[in-house]
Amino acid sequence: MDLNAAAGRQRSRGRIVMLVDNGVNGDSRVQKVARSAAEAGWEVTLLGRSPHGGAQTWRLGPAEVRLLPMPDPLARRRHEFRRAWLRWPLAYPPSGIAAHRAQWVKAWQTDIRQREAELTLAAGAGLVGRRLEQRRRRLRIERKAAHLLRRWVSLRYWMLTRARKGRKLTSPWDRLYTWFWSTVQGGRAWRRLEPGLWDYELAFGPVVDALAPDLIHAHDFRMIGVGARAKVRAAVAGREVKLVWDAHEFLPGVQPWQDNARWLPAHRAHEREYVPYADAAITVSASLAELLRREHGLVELPAVVLNAPDVTGGSDADAEPAPELRARCGIGPEVPLLVYSGAAAARRGLGTMIEALPQLPGVHVALVVNKPDGPYVRELLSRAATLGLTSRVHVLSYVEHWQVVPFLAGADVGVIPIHHWPNHEIALITKFFEYAHARLPLVVSDVRTMAETVRSTGQGEVFRAEDVDDYIRAVRAVLADRERYRAAYDRPGLLAGWTWRAQAEILTGVYRRLLADPDGPAADTGPPRGAVGPVVPGSASVDPAGRPAAGAAAR
Repeated sequence: MDLNAAAGRQRSRGRIVMLVDNGVNGDSRVQKVARSAAEAGWEVTLLGRSPHGGAQTWRLGPAEVRLLPMPDPLARRRHEFRRAWLRWPLAYPPSGIAAHRAQWVKAWQTDIRQREAELTLAAGAGLVGRRLEQRRRRLRIERKAAHLLRRWVSLRYWMLTRARKGRKLTSPWDRLYTWFWSTVQGGRAWRRLEPGLWDYELAFGPVVDALAPDLIHAHDFRMIGVGARAKVRAAVAGREVKLVWDAHEFLPGVQPWQDNARWLPAHRAHEREYVPYADAAITVSASLAELLRREHGLVELPAVVLNAPDVTGGSDADAEPAPELRARCGIGPEVPLLVYSGAAAARRGLGTMIEALPQLPGVHVALVVNKPDGPYVRELLSRAATLGLTSRVHVLSYVEHWQVVPFLAGADVGVIPIHHWPNHEIALITKFFEYAHARLPLVVSDVRTMAETVRSTGQGEVFRAEDVDDYIRAVRAVLADRERYRAAYDRPGLLAGWTWRAQAEILTGVYRRLLADPDGPAADTGPPRGAVGPVVPGSASVDPAGRPAAGAAAR
C-alpha cells in the first residue's frame, strides 16, 4: 500500500463506499451525500454506473467519484435470443446479421452510384461505343436488383424489430412463470425473474471488496444487494463493515419502466432478502419511513434525510455562478414566468402546463428538464406548436446542483403538476425545497404530502391533478398576489430546516453512531426545525458472519 495513502486513511474517520445505479450526474441527493460525508472527514468513494461503457473518475469536492463499466447480458431475456417463428416468420435471427445485411446492401448501392458516375465522366470525355452501353445496361439491372434486395432486407429487419419490441412480459404465460418461481423459490425467485440484478454484483462487488470500506452506503433498491453481499464477504475475511440503506422510493409504489409482470415481484423479493443486513436505514420522508417499517418489519423507523438543497454554495471555490433563467429564456423581468424543474415524463404532468397556456395570456413556461431532446419533450413542443405557443415555451437543461436555487429564483412561480401515484403522495420532492429556497410561490397538484404542506404554510395554491381548469385558477391566484405567498417563507425556522446542512447533520450522526466515532458521540438525529415529521435512526445488527441477528432489522 502507498504509505501516503495509508497515512491519509489513518487521519480520516474511516472509509465509506457509496453505491448508486446511475451515472451520478443529475442525482443531486447522491452528490450531496458523498460530498457532505467527505467534508465531515471520511474517505469517500462513490461508485456509479458508467452510461457510456467506459470507466470514468473525477472529484466531487473531497470525495472521489468512479463510474464503472457494467456489461448487462443477464438483463436480456431468453426470448430475445430466439426467433419468433410463428409471429414473424421472415424476421432475421437476433444474431447481428440484420445490421450486417442492411449495411452490405447500402454499400452495394453506393458502389453502383460510383460506377454510374464514372460512366458519366467517360461519356462526357467522348468515349462511346457498344461496350459503354453494355456497362450501362448491366448497372441498370444491378440497380434494380439492389433496390429489391434492400426492400427484402428492410422487411426482414422490420420484422426483427417488431419481434423484439412486441414481446411484453404481461401475458398469461409470463404471469404463470412469475407465480411458479415465486411459489417454488419464494424470496429467492428474483434470481429467475430478474437475473439482470446479478450484473450489478459482478461489476461492483469486486471493486467494493478491493476498497475494503468501513461502511457501505447503498442508494435505493438495486444496490442493497451489492452492499449486503460485500458485508458478508468482509465478515468472512474478519473485517466488520457497516451497511446503510438509503431508500429513495417506496418500491411497491414504483411504476415499472416497461410492461413486465416480473419486474415488481422480483425487485421486492430482492429488497426483502437483503434489507435485514442493513445496520441502519435512512429515507426521504417521515411517511416513507413508516411505510418501510411496515413493509420490512423494521424495529425502528429509518432516519429521515430530506432532499433539501445545498444553499451554502457547496461548489468548488472557482465554480461559475448560476446562469440567469430569464436570459436563457430570452425574456425580460416584466414577463410572467412559470418554471418546472425535474425529470420530463408524462406522469409529471407537464402536459397540463402546456394545455393551460392559451388561457393564460402573456405567461411563459420554462421547463428545466433532464432530457431536453427526449421524445416526451418533443411531444410537448409539438403540442405547443399546434396551439401556436412555441415562443412561450422554453426548454432548458439542468444546471449544477449548487446553482439550482439562484437559477430558479428568476421565475415568478414554481410548478409541480405531478399526477397521483403512490410515491408521489408520500414525500416532499427535491424541487419542492429548491422552489422554497428560491422563494417562489408554488402551484402544486393535490398529491397528499405536498398539498398538505402548501395549505399549512400558505406558500402557494393547490389544484386537482390533471385538471387544466383548476390549474389555471391556481396560477391566476398566485400571479395576482405573489408577495403574499412569498411572505410564507418569512416564518421563523421554516427554511432553516429545509436545508442540506441540517440534513447532513442527521446523516453524519448515523455514520458516527455506527462507526463508534472517537471524535465524539453521535449527533442528535431528531428533526430539525421545519422538518416534516419525526426522525428516528434505524438500526439492524448482524452476527460475526454477517448474517442478520434475530429481531434486529426485521421482526
